[in-house]
Amino acid sequence: MPRLMKIAAIIVAAGKGERAGTALPKQYSLLGGQPILRRAVQALASHEAIARIIVVIGPGQEVLAQAALAALPVDALLVGGAERQHSVAAGLAAIDDADAVLIHDAARPLLPHAVIDRLVVALRKGPAAVPVLPVVDTLARTAEGLGDVVNRDGLVRVQTPQAFHTKAIRAAHRHWTGPAATDDAQMARAAGFAVTLVEGDPMLDKITQPGDFQAAEQKLAAQMVSRTGMGYDVHRLGAGEELWLGGVCIPHDKGLIGHSDADVALHALTDALLGALGDGDIGSHFPPSDPQWRGAASHRFVEHAAALIRKAGGRIDHVDVTIICEAPKVGPHRETIRQRIAEMLGIGPRQVSVKATTTEGLGFTGRGEGIAAQAVATLRLPEEI
Repeated sequence: MPRLMKIAAIIVAAGKGERAGTALPKQYSLLGGQPILRRAVQALASHEAIARIIVVIGPGQEVLAQAALAALPVDALLVGGAERQHSVAAGLAAIDDADAVLIHDAARPLLPHAVIDRLVVALRKGPAAVPVLPVVDTLARTAEGLGDVVNRDGLVRVQTPQAFHTKAIRAAHRHWTGPAATDDAQMARAAGFAVTLVEGDPMLDKITQPGDFQAAEQKLAAQMVSRTGMGYDVHRLGAGEELWLGGVCIPHDKGLIGHSDADVALHALTDALLGALGDGDIGSHFPPSDPQWRGAASHRFVEHAAALIRKAGGRIDHVDVTIICEAPKVGPHRETIRQRIAEMLGIGPRQVSVKATTTEGLGFTGRGEGIAAQAVATLRLPEEI
C-alpha cells in the first residue's frame, strides 16, 4: 500500500434498534442533544485521514437520516439490506477507488481520533486491523441459574471501526459462504487475511440497551469542557417602529431603531453564544453593511449561533438575559420571551432566564432614549474545540 492512503469510511446505520427501547431507531435518538448517527459521522468526518464517507441506512429511514446528517460531508446515503453484511456490501460498492476503508457501527458514536490513528498505522503493515479491549469480567454460561465459568484467557472484546485494504475486504465479502456475519473481521479471517489487533477504547462501547444511553451521556459529559460567553447590545428608541424584545413584539408607543429589527435582547444573546463558542460576534456573521439583513428578524441570528454550536458537537446548558429599560414593563411578557428563546435554541424553558431592571432614571435608558440588554451563555463543548 502507498504511504499516503486514500481512506473511505462506511457507517452502518440500517438497524431498527428494537432492544434500545426508543421510539425511533436508536441511531436517530439523541445523545448530548444530537442524533447518535450524527455523532458517529462527525467523529470520522473530522479526522484528516478520512477522504470519503458513505452512510448505509434502513428502508424508510431516508427522511430521518437527512435531518440527522444535515450539513455534514456525507458523500453517499444508501439503503442497506436485510443483514449487516448486505449493508456493508452496498457501502463497499460505493467507495470507488479508495485504498482502504473503515467500517463503523453508528451505535458506537463516541469514536476517539486516537483509535483511528492506530488503525491507519496498522493498515500500513497489513491488510486488516480491529480495535479490541481485554475481557475483565468473569464469564459464565447460563442454564436455569449460573452455569460453568468460561476461561477468559485469550478473549478480547472486538469493537469498530474495523479497517481493511479495500481489495481484501471486497474479496472477503465475495467469498463468504457462512451464516450472517456479525462483523467484517470474521469474513476477512475466513478469506485468509491476517487481522492486526490495536488498542480499543471504552468510549466505543456499543449502545444497545436502554441503560447504555445514560452511560454514553456520562462518558460524553466527561469529554466536554464548559465555556461561558457574554453579550451586550444597545439600540435607540424612536417613534413609528415596532418594539421587539426576545423575539416577541411588545405593544409600546416607540420601537427600537436598527439595521435589523433591533431586538437588543436577541443581539446580546447571539453575541454571548458566539463568544462562548469563540467564533467572533454578531457583526462578523451578519454585517450591517450587508443589505440582506435590513429589517431581518433577529431570531435568525440566534438560530444561526445555535446551529454553529450543534455543528461543533456542543450543547447549550443555560442562557441568562437581562433587559435594561424604564419602559415598557417586561414582567408581563417575561414567560412568553422565555418560551420563545427556548424554542430558538432547542432547549427547555428552565434553561432560559429572562430578567429586567431599570437604571433608576439615570443615563440614556433612564431618560427613555433607548434600551440595553446583557446576556450570558454557558455551553459544553468537546475539549478540542
